Amino acid sequence: MSTTPKGKVIMIAGNEACAEGALYAGCRFFAGYPITPSSEIAEHLCRKLPRLGGKFIQMEDEIGAMGAVIGASLTGMKALTATSGPGFSLKQENIGHAVMAEVPCVVVDVQRGGPSTGTPTLPAQMDVQQARWGSHGDHGVICLSAATAQETFEQTIRAFNLAETYMTPVLLLIDEIVGHTTEKMVIPEPGAIEVVNRAKPAVPPAKYVPYAPTESGIPVLADFGTGYRYNVTGLCHTETGFPTNDPKRIEANILHLTDKIERHRDEIMRWKAFRLDDAKIAVFAYGAVARSARRAVIEAREAGIAAGLFEPTTLWPFPYEAILETAGRVKAFVAAEMNLGQMAREVELGAKCKAEVHRVNRVDGDPITPKQILEKIKEVA
Repeated sequence: MSTTPKGKVIMIAGNEACAEGALYAGCRFFAGYPITPSSEIAEHLCRKLPRLGGKFIQMEDEIGAMGAVIGASLTGMKALTATSGPGFSLKQENIGHAVMAEVPCVVVDVQRGGPSTGTPTLPAQMDVQQARWGSHGDHGVICLSAATAQETFEQTIRAFNLAETYMTPVLLLIDEIVGHTTEKMVIPEPGAIEVVNRAKPAVPPAKYVPYAPTESGIPVLADFGTGYRYNVTGLCHTETGFPTNDPKRIEANILHLTDKIERHRDEIMRWKAFRLDDAKIAVFAYGAVARSARRAVIEAREAGIAAGLFEPTTLWPFPYEAILETAGRVKAFVAAEMNLGQMAREVELGAKCKAEVHRVNRVDGDPITPKQILEKIKEVA
């Protein structure tokens, strides 16, 4: 159940909830390219951003859109782009650039089936591993998930907060069902949910070093146009921002991009538990499938089976430790996903053979139903 403070109650679809969450977080720049099933995010923001003094631009393609988001963020604006699977693939190189240059921004992927054009109007969860490994190179990744319009609103705000805190692109994965389902949502009063803004330099331009080590391990990047000058590159670089071929400095640069996420994983990772304390069967599900899983757990309990739901709302970093702790208390996991088991592998890694992991998968464009999950729960109970 959401803990959102009381506010304005509206009926809204998930995609529009995402746009509203971005506005609440202070997003004032959007660049994108139309793609089903995410286009409503752009359509909502193209109307609302100009009224708030923000900027909306439809770019010539997904590559340009991601580049525009990086440029806007470097001027200090909170920037967003939204897409679906094929567009997410095209954005990967520039997402990697934002990782290397440590530029905060948010990328929303409303998932559909693939590969290639796949099933543009039908739901899937086939991008969860692309979110982790889509951009080449070793680096940390923050990726969130949401199952309802309310969660989408809140997770969009959290995505911006995490991006501004850790100076990195943050990904939010929902799916066609969540994006297009209209339901009740509460928009809280301004200030009811914390909004984080990136740190500002505490030294004058003459003494400023953009990637100088800090106690938190997070750099402080000045806004372009405010008198500070520094180099931004996708190459491995020193603390000055300029490229280097020194092996020690290269290694330090790459390790930093992973460490700044890993050292804060306990603050970043979140998951929800439903009737899990005494469960013997744990259902692992996220996004729209978590809604079916919750109903399946309720019906399993009514049938006398002690089932519970483990729902990650942070997909990356993955909550391996929590999975291991749960595995020590349950007989088995049932991992339900609209793919062929992309996150079930992570559950297996986390469980370390302490509990069996059974799969419920669907890739035909139809949602996984509570009945399908309940049948698997009964099978393994």
